[in-house]
Amino acid sequence: MELDQLRLLHPGWRDALEIIVVAYALYRVMRMFHGTRGRQIASGVVVLGLAYVASWILGLEMLEYLLGFVFQYGVIALLVVFAPELRAALAHLGDAQLGRVLHTMEDREVTEEIFDAVERLSRSGIGAIVAIEREVPLDSYAQSGSLLEAKVSADLITTIFTPYSPLHDGAAIVRGDTIIAAGCILPLSQKTLADRSLGTRHRAALGLTDETDALVLVVSEERATVSVAERGRLWRDLSPLELRGMLSGRLPTRNDSEPAGAAS
Repeated sequence: MELDQLRLLHPGWRDALEIIVVAYALYRVMRMFHGTRGRQIASGVVVLGLAYVASWILGLEMLEYLLGFVFQYGVIALLVVFAPELRAALAHLGDAQLGRVLHTMEDREVTEEIFDAVERLSRSGIGAIVAIEREVPLDSYAQSGSLLEAKVSADLITTIFTPYSPLHDGAAIVRGDTIIAAGCILPLSQKTLADRSLGTRHRAALGLTDETDALVLVVSEERATVSVAERGRLWRDLSPLELRGMLSGRLPTRNDSEPAGAAS
């Protein structure tokens, strides 16, 4: 017992390593379930846990017994109900780590295809919105559209947003080198924007980036310009050079982005 107390007072490098590993594991789990049904389930589990602690402190034996029964068998039920989400999260985790290292050249090709498609749509004055998935899975948003699982190409993206095509009104979602869905409905930003010229596509782009870390490209049908939303901010009227830079992970040097809820 005394040795354990001394260890708590003088933590070593093993303790620091364990804390880092556990913290990173919890962070990855939270990121995987962000934006999915798992987030609501986790909130419910926390509420039940607090209720169980309160019943134990207050001596409410019946409530404590019932909550203990729920926790005992609830874990098994959750594993069965959320088996598809768990498989998708684990697959995404492997792709996010190992896949990105092995497919660097392929990522560059995908970037060029998306860039080419957006430039074509802009020159033609065709509205479009393309969401590029990063760490946070976009499966829940993809389910609102038509699943495709098609390799990214400029021709396909251009075809999707051709006027009067079945999928041109929604968003296309890209994961890696694959367009996983099109015609998807994205959440509109609920913040008040001073610039009333921003249309539904721009609000949807801001709404998605408020909730996820996705990079969203928007082609304005009215102005034939290209904008990019990231982390709740919107960069408008991008030049081809700036667009290519943002697709490569570089933010524009100019400081005229449209923060959600602010004037342009």
